[in-house]
Amino acid sequence: MNFRFTTAGESHGKALIALVEGVPAGLAIDKGTIDFELARRQLGYGRGGRMKIESDRVEILSGIRHGKAIGSPIAMMIENRDFVHWTEVMSSEIPESPPKNERVVKRPRPGHADLAGGQKFEARDLRNILERASARETAARVACGAIARILLSEFRIEIRSHVAKLGDIPKRPIDAGWEEISSISNEAPLRCTDPEIEKEMVKAVDRAKESGDTLGGVFEVAVKGIPPGIGSHTSWYEKLDGRLARAVMSIPAVKAVEIGTGVENSGLRGSAVHDEITFDNGEFGRSTNRAGGLEGGITNGQELRVRGYKKPISTLRKPLRSVDIDTKEVDEAAFERSDITAVPAAGVIGEAMVALVLADAIREKFGGDSISEMRRNFEGYIAQLRDY
Repeated sequence: MNFRFTTAGESHGKALIALVEGVPAGLAIDKGTIDFELARRQLGYGRGGRMKIESDRVEILSGIRHGKAIGSPIAMMIENRDFVHWTEVMSSEIPESPPKNERVVKRPRPGHADLAGGQKFEARDLRNILERASARETAARVACGAIARILLSEFRIEIRSHVAKLGDIPKRPIDAGWEEISSISNEAPLRCTDPEIEKEMVKAVDRAKESGDTLGGVFEVAVKGIPPGIGSHTSWYEKLDGRLARAVMSIPAVKAVEIGTGVENSGLRGSAVHDEITFDNGEFGRSTNRAGGLEGGITNGQELRVRGYKKPISTLRKPLRSVDIDTKEVDEAAFERSDITAVPAAGVIGEAMVALVLADAIREKFGGDSISEMRRNFEGYIAQLRDY
């Protein structure tokens, strides 16, 4: 069975819903682990007022009994605490009279889904679009990703992330080793491995805030412990690099994805790019890892490295020019409460999306209705690799 997930809910609606299928029976799931990941998503210097309102906690509705998965779909809910201020505006009921503050959105924000979504769904109030397009939805993804991480940990697979670049600081994304990334404190304001560069990043956030602007950047997700042979070269939709790129690109505001040092590699000769193969202590390896742990759409046993390039947030305190969808007159774009930057949070979301793709690929590879059956299949495969 595949590992699948879906989410539902709007930014200012009553709650977010997450549904995960394909979790093997017997997998121990601690609610506190999910809440921990939700809290990490809310951290980072430059976040907006919403983070002070929401203190995300998950409520498990189905699929877990006495702390263990039972093999059926796992349903979770994350309450939107700000809903108390939006009860009339976001009500699913037919109102007896129009809300006192309708909060209708008619001036689409450049860079957001507002206008394109309004045209697609014939929405005369763009709130119908922005509520679902909001990055608030990613809290539900992180909850699903936490379950995926728990499954991956059973096979000694670990996932971390760091902010490699914020705005134009530094000029090139930071290349950080696993130990550097894994030692980042959750108290670090921008999840950067270099404290001095992080201080400059903080100053850049302050400057952007003063000018009513926003900042994008680059986050990198690193995966350690994944064995060779996950994914496949046989069909385009089975290639793991393609699946990872789709997942990371789906994160709001991510406009480019890089595997390993793919961008730099495109300008080099093959002799300076491809990772030479080694054989030491009975194991194959690579002298470098420019491929980012993937060759031919299949993991090669090296660390998996995926970078997401996140554009600046499209909601600006100093609005850009737009056009009212009713009057067609030029006006300033609408403003919704927003962050200055959310690159550290995007890294946490990136971890979740990578975990979800890998959990699905691991389920495909090792099958099993129960976690004990999956372990047996996994250990058999590891023994096979040793004999190769």
